[in-house]
Amino acid sequence: MLGSNSVIATIAVKDIDTAASFYEGTLGLTRMDVPNPDPTAILYQSGNTALLVYTSEYAGTNQATAASWALGDELESVMDDLRSKGVTFEHYDLPGTTLDGDLHLIDGLKAAWFKDPDGNILNLVNQPSP
Repeated sequence: MLGSNSVIATIAVKDIDTAASFYEGTLGLTRMDVPNPDPTAILYQSGNTALLVYTSEYAGTNQATAASWALGDELESVMDDLRSKGVTFEHYDLPGTTLDGDLHLIDGLKAAWFKDPDGNILNLVNQPSP
């Protein structure tokens, strides 16, 4: 039913201007050129997908991963770039994983997590983009 349709990740934030600075300046996402009657929401292009960032009183309350980027072999270079922009990576005690610096190693998979200014958890993995 929905499997042949695109899906958009959505992330709630407290302040849209602070979020725009992070998602555009730090992560390098580009606003989509679409009509947007709501000044409290921004739609970003990310590869062949989109990310909707919108203001909400519930911003930062999700304690699970909100969005993931599949980076393939670019994972560690993207992490270095994000570190240079002030991003710090989270360390989690996850069953079956080994921590190597900021990377979580899981049966050949490499993953890293970080947070946006509202505490939303974002993820990078070394899997190729779908």
